[in-house]
Amino acid sequence: MTIHPAGSPAHATTLHDNHEAFVRAQGAIPGGVNSPVRAFGSVGGDPRFIASARGAYVTDVTGREYVDLVCSWGPALLGHAHPAVVAAVQDAAARGLSFGAPTLGEVDLAEEVRRRVPAAERVRLVSTGTEATMTAVRLARGFTGRNLIIKFAGCYHGHVDSLLAEAGSGVATLALPGSAGVTEASAAETLVLPYNDLDAVERAFTERGSEIAAVITEAAPANMGIVPPAPGYNEGLRRITSAHGALLILDEVLTGFRVGPSGWWGLESGLAAGALPEYTPDLFTFGKVIGGGMPVAALGGPASIMDQLAPLGPVYQAGTLSGNPVAVAAGLATLRLADAAVYARVDHVAQVVGDAASAALAAEGVAHRLQRSGNLFSIMFGDFAAAAGVRNYAQAQAQDAFRYKAFFHAMLDAGVNLPPSVFEAWFVSSAHDDAAVERILAALPDGAKAAARATA
Repeated sequence: MTIHPAGSPAHATTLHDNHEAFVRAQGAIPGGVNSPVRAFGSVGGDPRFIASARGAYVTDVTGREYVDLVCSWGPALLGHAHPAVVAAVQDAAARGLSFGAPTLGEVDLAEEVRRRVPAAERVRLVSTGTEATMTAVRLARGFTGRNLIIKFAGCYHGHVDSLLAEAGSGVATLALPGSAGVTEASAAETLVLPYNDLDAVERAFTERGSEIAAVITEAAPANMGIVPPAPGYNEGLRRITSAHGALLILDEVLTGFRVGPSGWWGLESGLAAGALPEYTPDLFTFGKVIGGGMPVAALGGPASIMDQLAPLGPVYQAGTLSGNPVAVAAGLATLRLADAAVYARVDHVAQVVGDAASAALAAEGVAHRLQRSGNLFSIMFGDFAAAAGVRNYAQAQAQDAFRYKAFFHAMLDAGVNLPPSVFEAWFVSSAHDDAAVERILAALPDGAKAAARATA
């Protein structure tokens, strides 16, 4: 194997070993990865270094192809490297990579978001989901003049200091209680409550309602595995916050434009079926699909709140690369292509794959529960999960997570790329055709056998 010096044109194409790639990466990047869950910390082994992706497949540096059920953690709704999205990016790049000035593409994307989510009267584009939630929290504090934020254990809202407590996802995978470097003062500005427990929210507002600026919640949590909101839960949050003059921030960074054209709010509120919404949050945050694989995120809400952002209002937010023309082109092309047929295909594939995974595990006697929120799904392992389902973070952490490690590697060996953590959602795309689905189904029996043999 030849490894060329960094910067050599041949560098990326002649590295043919995932282990050696990981060793090399660890010498230059903390932990060898630029986002923790990629390190395979909870499943063990070497992460696959991806060289290319197309449609429903990713190919690693060894040249091995895998059916992909990560989909870049959500953005690849249309599959990887969709020709129309790639063409839009190439066209935009040819006109210039960044201007530091307004573009009509930014306006087009904001208007497309508003068309899909009418409650987002104004939209501010940023580059990451973390930026979106950070700005939404700052805006809520500036608008209300209050400091406290309520979040829920197991919900992840990016690596904002005050929102990292019991944040699920990578934090859960690494078994960290929060994060070093977060000050006590930052942590003290957040109340962490159990998810799916409206009584706990009521009590918090009874005790400290005049101090609470906002409640922030994942629209349908997907960072402790899939834990759907109980019927009426989000509507209950709206009722409580409204009664106390606090804002409701619905984090749709992951669900927005993936579970449906208007995200989870559109599905749950009846908007997707043409009905008047049963409840409306004050602020939304979007990410993932809105960028089509490029770094784009956003927050949106009514003009009365959003216009408190600079330059109109006193709440400051800025970003040199916010609304980057190349990234915006990818997001706009993706949303314009994401029509009813796309969502129907994604929903169908998610149903087939989820049902098949559950059936394979059941055939091997593995106690589990398949949990869904729209076309997002994941598997919870263990007797309690099988009997009662998982409704909160404590229950998600109590599952038989050790079974997932064996399941994951058996699937990977069979050419199926699953999320490398039991606390993550599975993602499919409209590019998952029948051949891709068949490859997944063929791998599931061996995956289930491995899960059955696993020991703690």
